Amino acid sequence: MSVTFLGMPADRPFPRNAARALRDSQLRFNLRKATRTIRARRASVVAEAPDWAELREAGRTIKEHTLRNLDRYLVQLEEAVTAAGGHVHWAADAAEANGIVAALVKATGETEVVKVKSMATQEIGLNEALLEHGITAYETDLAELIVQLGDDRPSHILVPAIHRNRAEIREIFAEHMSGWGRPAPEDLTDDPAELAEAARLHLRERFLKTKVAISGANFAIAETGTMVVLESEGNGRMCLTLPRTLISVVGIEKVLPTWRDLEVFLQLLPRSSTGERMNPYTSSWTGAAEGQEFHLVLLDNGRTGVLADEVGRQALRCIRCSACLNVCPVYERAGGHAYGSVYPGPIGAILTPQLRGMGSELDRSLPYASSLCGACYEVCPVAIDIPSVLLDLRARARHPWPERAGMAAAGWVFERSGRLARLQRAGGRLRRLVPRRLPGPLGGWTDTRDLPEVPEESFRAWWDRTDGGRR
Repeated sequence: MSVTFLGMPADRPFPRNAARALRDSQLRFNLRKATRTIRARRASVVAEAPDWAELREAGRTIKEHTLRNLDRYLVQLEEAVTAAGGHVHWAADAAEANGIVAALVKATGETEVVKVKSMATQEIGLNEALLEHGITAYETDLAELIVQLGDDRPSHILVPAIHRNRAEIREIFAEHMSGWGRPAPEDLTDDPAELAEAARLHLRERFLKTKVAISGANFAIAETGTMVVLESEGNGRMCLTLPRTLISVVGIEKVLPTWRDLEVFLQLLPRSSTGERMNPYTSSWTGAAEGQEFHLVLLDNGRTGVLADEVGRQALRCIRCSACLNVCPVYERAGGHAYGSVYPGPIGAILTPQLRGMGSELDRSLPYASSLCGACYEVCPVAIDIPSVLLDLRARARHPWPERAGMAAAGWVFERSGRLARLQRAGGRLRRLVPRRLPGPLGGWTDTRDLPEVPEESFRAWWDRTDGGRR
């Protein structure tokens, strides 16, 4: 069973997690190869779209409008789902959502469920919660299956097993697949086709006998009450159609007002996530299908608080494409596990501290998990200004006392021009005494960079002496 992120110790903030990851050369090779491949594919298909900038702006506008009117669209969604024969449940937090889902599964008399890949269910630790009630959840997405069989944790929004290479996957299948169902072939190699076939046979057995399925949704259409799932493998469609009971756990920010709005995101999401013009499978369902019972669990879990934040609310525009992860130089080197959240990378660095709060050392460190290069903003299909949100969250973090003291001293100096001038003159005279590395608790800043040399003469002094260069 996959390990939940909710218990990540507070004494392991991002810098220490990242330092461990940087020492793993195989991990860095796997990440570099995968992210650069996806990045190149995305750039190619985006370049083909002459109206990409207009699509991006349309996506931003639709999501922003929806968030500002979310109360109205959520009520409309509930009414439409109910009218179509579905049942709507509201969950304020992870515990309430897990309790609702566990009760719904127990009511069917089943002890096993199959799952469509879902970030929301990972966020609330649903698999672990169900296990406490004697219910086993089986992941059906290929990458999620790899993670589950390996008793691992996802490290990427789109490709949860991106940190594994095919040799490692073969070992996981050979050693652990039999404990979860149909075993892997004895002569299994690390050929991708063979690995995919082993997973297909293993999962097909599970699909045909499991009566309850759990999914998320990429989008929920308020106008009609329709849920929409985009995927690449077809496992999601098997989960959505075969079981007698379907339970969908969906974040309240996934709502779109109308079917027409969906057109924009069916162009933005595939290009930004998998580097495809369109995804292989788009499944949509409205309410309860014939012979199937449908339950929609609308999840808050901190989203209302994010919505109230003028700067941070734009994080709720995220459509989980993972484009920001694939261009981030920090993620490429540190990997997803260093973030201690199901949402890694740049989007995780701004979403996680807002959803969970900044009470732990780990969550306070996440806004610093960035070089502020801005590449994440450039590729975001809904134009989330991640660097601006990072800076806003940094301002709210409780900084170490040396940094607070340094900032207070700098504020005192810059408050008066005369103080600054006197300090500059003193710095020029004592420039040879300035160390190359800061002492004590301030030394971390100079571990990876040199202090700039103090000039013999400040700009202010040069200007006064030369009359701005005219003499």
